[in-house]
Amino acid sequence: MIEKYIDILKNLNSRIGLSEDLSTGFAETTATLSLLVLSIGIFFLLKYIAKKTVYKIIQKSTNKYDDLLIKNKVIGRICLLIPAMICAALLPEVLPDYPDTAAFLMKSIRIFEIAIFTMILISLVTTLEDIYNTHEMSKLKPITGLVQVIKIVISVMAGLIVIAFLLNTSINTILISLGTMSAVVMLIFQDTIKGFVGSIQLSINDMLRIGDWIVMGPADGNVLEINLTTVKVQNWDNTITTIPTYALVSSPFTNWRGMSESGGRRIARTINIDVNTIRYCTPEMLEKYKHYALIKDYVTQKQEEITEYNKANRIDTSEIMNGRQQTNLGIFRAYIKAYINNNPKLNHNLTMMVRQMQATEFGVPLQIYAFSSDKRWINYEEIQSDIFDHIISAATMFDLRIYQKH
Repeated sequence: MIEKYIDILKNLNSRIGLSEDLSTGFAETTATLSLLVLSIGIFFLLKYIAKKTVYKIIQKSTNKYDDLLIKNKVIGRICLLIPAMICAALLPEVLPDYPDTAAFLMKSIRIFEIAIFTMILISLVTTLEDIYNTHEMSKLKPITGLVQVIKIVISVMAGLIVIAFLLNTSINTILISLGTMSAVVMLIFQDTIKGFVGSIQLSINDMLRIGDWIVMGPADGNVLEINLTTVKVQNWDNTITTIPTYALVSSPFTNWRGMSESGGRRIARTINIDVNTIRYCTPEMLEKYKHYALIKDYVTQKQEEITEYNKANRIDTSEIMNGRQQTNLGIFRAYIKAYINNNPKLNHNLTMMVRQMQATEFGVPLQIYAFSSDKRWINYEEIQSDIFDHIISAATMFDLRIYQKH
């Protein structure tokens, strides 16, 4: 059929007075252009048929996985490969009298086919990754770095095949030649190799997951993406910080996942008490503190215990320094402990305590150590602020003063 078409073109050219060589040249050039136009037409026809049939079937399907074939252009690239294969099959018949030109065009088509086939493979790999990312396991074991390595390997292999095809040699010869350049290759791709090793270590050791809150240098926020060379972190001000993947293996960083998975978010903050306001309690002070509901029983029971102790040991309590005495700071600590023990927004299954730290030039620090039941940042800060609003205000009720530098 193609031969008849070329013969018709030759006869038409001869009738207008062209020589046999020119008639042949024009005829086969026209046939080649016709083949190109036909291939383009076939591509658009296949694309149209795919949109009207395959695409609609996929869009109506309840299975969401097949939608990824459209998203990642797998079907469109297959439609592009088919016309190229038709061109390759028919080209030798279109240019029988110009074998060198036919060989050059055939090589060009073959390279185009390799490129399209490579793109199809990469699209399929991307589709498999997207399917994997729809499962919860993807957050625990991200494979973005591995997928990027596979894509690089596919692209490199495609490039080597093209080079071998152009040089009319085997792929083994190209690989052997590259072996002698391994040092150069290692130097060029050192960041990629280190990133690949880093991503594997992060995944195997479960050091990092998508959604983890990490702190490292300027990065302070949630992990959005873990790929071959970088980890993308969205900070709390919505800026994006990228960290080299290998840096997370070679340098320390803080991962708050343990807090997120635990029963509460830790509160560990201190207030500084002015040492000049700390004193032994007088009977009047004790009577006043007994009116505070949270420590009424504590003050009474403690005073009874101290009185019995002093009597049992025949201690002369006419001097306040003798024997055991309550202090306003000790009672204040007891009050804070009772207050946090009665706070419904704290997790009472985790450690809760009020402790006195080493005194400094800024006074005596009292540390409140507890865990908020609500781990959400804003709610956590509000709970913590409410606690310290109350404690700071209550200090004066125990004849204490919060240290403030003048």
